[in-house]
Amino acid sequence: MQVSASAAPKMRSKAALLLAAVLVAGCGQEAKAPAEPGMVQIPAGEFVMGSNKTDERGLQKEYGFVNPLFVDEHPPHKVSVAAFAIDQYEVGNARYKAFVLATRHPEPAAWVQNGYNVRDEKLRSFGIDMLRRAATDYFRLDRDTTVMSREELLAELDRIQKSRDQLPVTEVSWGDANKYCAWAGKRLPTESEWEMAARGTKGLEYPWGNEFDAKKMNSGQGREEEDAVAPVGSYPADRSPYGVQDMAGNVSEWTSDWYQPYPGADYRSQFYGQIRKVVRGGSASAGHYQLSFFYRGALRGHMDPATASPDLGFRCAK
Repeated sequence: MQVSASAAPKMRSKAALLLAAVLVAGCGQEAKAPAEPGMVQIPAGEFVMGSNKTDERGLQKEYGFVNPLFVDEHPPHKVSVAAFAIDQYEVGNARYKAFVLATRHPEPAAWVQNGYNVRDEKLRSFGIDMLRRAATDYFRLDRDTTVMSREELLAELDRIQKSRDQLPVTEVSWGDANKYCAWAGKRLPTESEWEMAARGTKGLEYPWGNEFDAKKMNSGQGREEEDAVAPVGSYPADRSPYGVQDMAGNVSEWTSDWYQPYPGADYRSQFYGQIRKVVRGGSASAGHYQLSFFYRGALRGHMDPATASPDLGFRCAK
């Protein structure tokens, strides 16, 4: 078949458009919609939620745990999850402080006790005696403040405040976390979203794989109790298949769901129902046990929604 010279450009143009359409369609099968800054986009998918593990080592008896281990993770079951985005890191103090200042929401009790709630301009209005008292009684500055000048004290307190900015916010109730996420235009993740973001579609035991390695996350081991919680992102190896950080250790996290039995479950807990909210992820406070059980992606925790604990924080989803 012969094509006239005038028709050839038109055919080449149509072919180019067709090729472009095929390429765009093909790329669409692989590409993910970009998440907003600070969030990770999780594509829609199916994964096996829960586990069939049992307490073969007798850990409940050995350590005196009140509740049996693993049983509320039964039975493993397939769950389909729609696409969503989740914060790459736990919500930090600095972001939560912006929320408190903008909405006048009550601040965590710990901030009152350690001076984190004091604004920079307020500190700068203090006289030298008040600064020394604040540095010693609230900021717990381990130095002889009587020989420090006003400028030295302000510089040291500023350093402390900036270091605290990087810590995950803790001592927040479920209601506090829920209100923050709403203010930020987000929401708390569901339990299934959290587990999928931590384990991936292959159902990994830990965010990084199936072998426990205490060095990959913050279990609190080797850290002083008062400094057990680390700045977000301090353990880059505690990273899920999607790139979500700190899902095994550091602080546990609120989810949106009530603590309920899985479909087909035999185990019954007195806390099932609209009594407690599901908490996910291990924390630095479990370091004295150093049991891999506490850092697994399938582990289910639960707390009264009014609980505000020094090892409990949250992240948001959308």
